[in-house]
Amino acid sequence: MSAAKRTEPVAGAFAARRGDMEERELSALAARSYPALRMRPEEDCGVRTPFQRDRDRIVHCKAFRRLTHKTQVFVAPQGDHYRTRLTHTLEVTSISRTVARGLALNEDLVEAIGLGHDLGHPPFGHIGEEALDVALKERFGRRFHHYEHSLRIVDHLERDGRGLNLTEQVRDGIARHSSRAPLPKTLEGRIVRIIDRVAYINHDIDDAIRAGLLSEDDLPAEPIAVLGRSGSERIDALVHDMIEHSAKAGDIVQGTEAGAAMARLREFMFERVYLGPAVRAEHERIANVVSKLFAHYVEHPELLPKMSLGEGARDGGGGAGGAGGDERAASDDLPQSVTDYIAGMTDRYCIRAYADLEVPRVFAR
Repeated sequence: MSAAKRTEPVAGAFAARRGDMEERELSALAARSYPALRMRPEEDCGVRTPFQRDRDRIVHCKAFRRLTHKTQVFVAPQGDHYRTRLTHTLEVTSISRTVARGLALNEDLVEAIGLGHDLGHPPFGHIGEEALDVALKERFGRRFHHYEHSLRIVDHLERDGRGLNLTEQVRDGIARHSSRAPLPKTLEGRIVRIIDRVAYINHDIDDAIRAGLLSEDDLPAEPIAVLGRSGSERIDALVHDMIEHSAKAGDIVQGTEAGAAMARLREFMFERVYLGPAVRAEHERIANVVSKLFAHYVEHPELLPKMSLGEGARDGGGGAGGAGGDERAASDDLPQSVTDYIAGMTDRYCIRAYADLEVPRVFAR
């Protein structure tokens, strides 16, 4: 600790005061904020816990800002009120904090995991993820999973390849937030894992109704009777159910009735929306865009940008776009470099890159 911090009465006592508070107020099962477990040891901040510092690093990173222009379900929707990957992230984080508070767990840790969990999503949501996975598998025998790429971003790609040096607990929660990954080590990470699903099922129902793909009368009667007719009612019911059953179990769990109702709603959404004709109609077009860009950059690696994102974003497109130099760790691993670049694209940057490839500028003028 610097001499200046040792003489500041608030900063000098912050960690001890926070530690005392956590021992008094948090559950014995809650993750503790200290000591900070980082790959590269750092001096603690005098006014923020290690998990609060992780939160701030995530919020200020480039990958987080790009989430505002990444698809949740509907590609390029005609309307301003559809969810994006950023609004989904904020909803997951907010709900997760409510659960953590109800269970006397570490809200700072839950918040950092929630804000960082989807940083690795490529353009076009899960359809884009599937298309990039197929391109990697067919060409190089590798796989792409957004939750693994989220960890790669915070560990290796941000800050010109230095990464964010997040704490072990936040990294674990990010890497394991998907049901396809092993269970998170902390209860806080397990909250985000379930609430991610709670949030997307209910806000995707809302967006599907807004888009005219569903009506409220289409929703299956049994789970609606259990959880409620509106999205807010269902989320409230699921949050209360999780808190009550988790408190009894000493783990993060759902009650049998509520869990089954949520699972049925998820099945319904896959049948009618996620794999339904309106969304799947976009699948072939999106797969074509991603696969052609992937093949193009593999065949022409010299076209992968060398400049930083800030320079690359000044291309007239007006928004966050491709990954740029600080989103591709220096490597001779060509498939990884191409993956890093395409996964870092926003929807509109990806469309623009594809248009530039398919329609030479001389004909586009």
